[in-house]
Amino acid sequence: MTTALIVVDVQNDFCEGGSLAVEGGSAVARSITALAGTDRAGGRYDVVVATKDWHVDPGPHFADPAVGPDFVETWPVHCVADTPGAEFHPDLAILVDEVFLKGRRSASYTGFDGGASGDETVRLAEWLRRRGVAAVEVVGLATDHCVRATALDAVAAGFPTTVLLEHCAGVAPDTTEAALAELSAAGVVLA
Repeated sequence: MTTALIVVDVQNDFCEGGSLAVEGGSAVARSITALAGTDRAGGRYDVVVATKDWHVDPGPHFADPAVGPDFVETWPVHCVADTPGAEFHPDLAILVDEVFLKGRRSASYTGFDGGASGDETVRLAEWLRRRGVAAVEVVGLATDHCVRATALDAVAAGFPTTVLLEHCAGVAPDTTEAALAELSAAGVVLA
């Protein structure tokens, strides 16, 4: 069975020191490197893809500076396209087949919204199907936001989906717990 690893948003702005940091983000970058490296986990993965928040003008996704973020619908400025904050964390050292850029002009939490960096008209589900991917494993940041949304869309698209929790970090315990319950109810395997 052809299995893909989807690495979600392991970017500088989501790791310690970034504008929207998740505690443990840097450790997640290192753990994913230990998992997949450049040998695809010793051949466990046939395909490795990554997603990036890549904001050009995401409209109200960025909070009005006069009001501030509500951390539900509006957020601090983060992962602006072509800035250091949008780059992968330096401790993420893996061989990636394609990067999917999401949120160029709107809020986007799922990698399945993203267009391939080589051709933004190609979406993740189509790209995976073209390569015969039969199942996906999801890792990255943050468990309760973009990992959640990406895994839910993966299972909705018909891919048997596993979230590898030791290679993820959540923003807050309550939202992470709710996300895990939602993922489990949707048929996502939590490992």
